[in-house]
Amino acid sequence: MKARNVLVVLGLIAAVAATRFFSHPMNFSPVMSVALFGAAVFFNRYLGIAVAILAMAVSDIFLGLHSTLPFVYASMALAGVLGFFLREKRSPLKIAAMAISGSVLFFIITNFGVFLMTGMYPYTLEGLLTCYTMALPFFKNSLAGDLVFSGSLFTLYYFFVKRRFTASTANAT
Repeated sequence: MKARNVLVVLGLIAAVAATRFFSHPMNFSPVMSVALFGAAVFFNRYLGIAVAILAMAVSDIFLGLHSTLPFVYASMALAGVLGFFLREKRSPLKIAAMAISGSVLFFIITNFGVFLMTGMYPYTLEGLLTCYTMALPFFKNSLAGDLVFSGSLFTLYYFFVKRRFTASTANAT
């Protein structure tokens, strides 16, 4: 990997990690969107997922570690894999569908982790349903963040990279 690419990746990790320290609604974050976007756009599709997970890991060192982190990181990786479906052909509808799917995956997996690991809910079907019900406000924020940040990343990429590259290639011929 070229030195410039390494600096870009390290800068992106630092920038995404830093966003977790800003005041924002709980779970309204660009991290999942970076995994989705990176998996769809980066030359190495796994690099986008790695950037998001490394940004989480760096910030978690300062924000605190907890028993549900394996569920958080696994759900981010799986949601990032959805970006593979955006590598060849993208549309606003397809991007929104992948962002929503990632939000749903994150919600299901992480809250199952809360149910299993925290002892906050009885280990019954009712306890599991209560766990998911109590997490709905967080899901609303995750979904909004994933849609806003995914839309922003893919839009910026289209207008400032893809369109410019396509235009310069067409002018060169």
